Amino acid sequence: MFRFLETPRRVKSLVAGGLVLSVFVSGAALAQANVYPGVGRLATPSEVAAWDIDVRPDFKGLPKGSGSVAQGQDVWEAKCASCHGVFGESNEVFSPLVGGTSAKDIPSGRVARLTDPTFPGRTTLMKVSSVSTLWDYINRAMPWNQPKSLTADEVYAVTAFLLNLGEVLPDDFVLSDKTMATAQSRLPNRNGVSTQHGLWPGDEFKGKRKPDVQGSNCMRNCPVEAQVASFLPDFARNAHGNLYLQNRYVGQQLGADTSKPEGASSSQRALPAAVPAATPSAATNSGVDALLQKNNCVACHAADRKLVGPSWKDVAQKHAGKGDYLTGKIRTGGSGVWGAIPMPAQNISENDAKQIASWLAAGAAK
Repeated sequence: MFRFLETPRRVKSLVAGGLVLSVFVSGAALAQANVYPGVGRLATPSEVAAWDIDVRPDFKGLPKGSGSVAQGQDVWEAKCASCHGVFGESNEVFSPLVGGTSAKDIPSGRVARLTDPTFPGRTTLMKVSSVSTLWDYINRAMPWNQPKSLTADEVYAVTAFLLNLGEVLPDDFVLSDKTMATAQSRLPNRNGVSTQHGLWPGDEFKGKRKPDVQGSNCMRNCPVEAQVASFLPDFARNAHGNLYLQNRYVGQQLGADTSKPEGASSSQRALPAAVPAATPSAATNSGVDALLQKNNCVACHAADRKLVGPSWKDVAQKHAGKGDYLTGKIRTGGSGVWGAIPMPAQNISENDAKQIASWLAAGAAK
C-alpha cells in the first residue's frame, strides 16, 4: 500500500514495502532521510525517474523522440483498433475518440458542436484541450492490457495518427518533442478551457473570485416542482446485459432494469438471488443468460459479434463438444487463441463455469 506525504518543503514520498521513494520539488533533499528513521531508504535517481513520467501542458516532462502518422497507423492497428475501432470511432468498448470536430474548429480553437444540443455525443477530440493530455495518458495507461509497454517513439507515432484521424494533422506529419507545440496550435478545442471560475488557484482575480456556479436561490413559490431523473437512450439499453443484474450485493445503488423499455414497471425490488446450482445438462437458455450477466461475461462478449473478445457463436463453432476444455479456459483465462488481447482468470464458481461451457459446447443456442 502506498502512502503519499506532503512536507513544508513540498517533498512527495512513497512508502511501500520498506522503500521510501522521494520526489523532491524544491529544497535540499538529503534532510528528508531522517523524517522516518529506520524506514526504507532514499530512492535512487533511476527509481525516481521511473515514477516521474508525467507530462505537463507546457510540455515539460516530454522525453526525446518522434513518430510519424504512418508509423502510428501500424501501432494503432496492432494495439489500439481492437478496442477503439479502425478509425477511432468505436462506441462499443469505450467512448469514441474521433468525431464531432471540423476544419472550422481549428482556427477558432473551440469545437462548435460542444454547444449543439442535437449532437449525440462527446468524443475525446471534441473535449481535450492539450496534446500533452493525450500523450501522457497513452504513455501511462495504454494499451489497457499492457500499460506502459509502448516506447516513447510509439507514443509519439500513435498520438500523431490519432490526431490525423481527426484531420488535425496532415498525413506527412512527424510528431516529436520539438513539434508538439505545432500540434497543440491546431487542436480543435485548445481554447476550450477557462480560468474564470472559483476553482482556479491563481491570484489573477485579486480577491474578486466568484463561485464556480452562478445562480440565485429559489426555495419557494416555484411554479413547477423539480424532478430529478436519469435515463439511458434506447440504443444503449442492455448493450452489455441487464445492469440490474450486475450490481454488488452491498450498498444502496441499484442499476436500472435495462431488459425492459424505459419507464416499464418492474416487480424486482431487491438484487436477484444467486443462480441455484444445477447440472450442466439442466441449464436452460434463460439460466445461462443469467449466469453470463451475473459473472459480467457480457462486458467483453456478445452473441454474434466481436467486442473485446470473440462472440459466443464463434467460440461455439471453434470448440464444439469441448465442454471440459471450455470450463478450464473460462476459469484460468489465457491468450493467443483469439488474438493478442488476453482473457484474465475469472473469479467464477466451477458449477457456473461448467454450465456456461456446456451451453457453448452445445452450440450457444439463443
